[in-house]
Amino acid sequence: MELDEAGGVFTDPKAYADEKRFHAATALLRRESPVHRVDDGKYPPFWAVTRYDDVMEISRDAELWHNAPRTTVHQNPADPAPPVRTLVQMDAPDHVLYRHISAEWFKPAGVRRLSDRIAQLAKRYVDHLADLGGECDFFRDVAAHYPLYVILSLLGMPEDDFPRMLKLTQELFGADDADLARDSSDDAAALALLDFFQYFQGLIANRRENPTDDLASVIANATIQEELIGELEAVGYYVLIATAGHDTTSAAISGGMHALLQNPEQWRRLSADASLVPTAVDEMIRWVSPVKHFMRTATRDTVVRGVTIPAGGSVLLSYPSANRDESVFANPEVFDVGRTPNKHVGFGFGAHYCLGTHLARLEGRALYAELVPRIRSIELAGPAEYVETLFVGGPKSVPIRYQMA
Repeated sequence: MELDEAGGVFTDPKAYADEKRFHAATALLRRESPVHRVDDGKYPPFWAVTRYDDVMEISRDAELWHNAPRTTVHQNPADPAPPVRTLVQMDAPDHVLYRHISAEWFKPAGVRRLSDRIAQLAKRYVDHLADLGGECDFFRDVAAHYPLYVILSLLGMPEDDFPRMLKLTQELFGADDADLARDSSDDAAALALLDFFQYFQGLIANRRENPTDDLASVIANATIQEELIGELEAVGYYVLIATAGHDTTSAAISGGMHALLQNPEQWRRLSADASLVPTAVDEMIRWVSPVKHFMRTATRDTVVRGVTIPAGGSVLLSYPSANRDESVFANPEVFDVGRTPNKHVGFGFGAHYCLGTHLARLEGRALYAELVPRIRSIELAGPAEYVETLFVGGPKSVPIRYQMA
């Protein structure tokens, strides 16, 4: 594989659905061109950053490296700003002010208050697995719904709307995947975003007129520097929480199941020792790396590992590559349920460290703590399929065959 071919994986949605190809390409780049310029005509040029230490260093320096104006590879910095503004597109001082709105809900103490409810939901979905009679699609029947139910319940949304939110999320993040996209046009993601916008406009109006004690009300009625939060920012908040708040977790949970069944000795090890569930869940997050990248823009000329990045230049932080960096992880190509330490960057790092980290870990641990003791035998019932994406994704199908205890 040539270096330019390797660099092309970052602009090819099919590459993220082909684990062997993607990781072979990024391993080559880490060895021979860890800060690699990609200019293949599909998107504005950028430098792909594939080594763990470089991803960490850039993530730490929010003054030098800004999220705006280009947060994903799809965006052209010369285009108008996106209509919906989320936390991931904000830099200081706005980022800190807006992040504070929901911070208490996602801190460890806030998440601990949800422990009993999440344990109940985990049992509900494992019971559902038992009811399916020994064969199902673990992603479609369990993993896609369990974290969705958690996060949308937190927002206080009606359960009747959950299927719509799941479909819109898959259309948004799966806009490059023929099985998930609304249509084949370049506007597929924008159309899904417009539907989100219209839905959440109604939610904002409702919570301002009839405030409750849910997170949706907290956001709709938040004040920023003594002024009511703007509608675009409130919608952006809802979209971020209602999409990334479940899709990333479902990707880790289902991709983790796929990894366990590809490595049955790891399943047996986990089954024999329930104390490994927390480390197993973190290994699933490292292994799947549901968020594939974020972009950063240099605010001044700088140098990364000997490569000059001019002011205004874009870098792509490759989290799946950083999480397989041989200089940081022992045997990174081995799925190890007991891996420790495991300093993965599946949740990012620095000022934009994932707001839902503690909730995601709790959800994964609760599900597998409930699931593993109740499974007598389990195996893949067919090949798993992964989403073709450039931004966020994991499995879209994990067929399994099993016997419950």
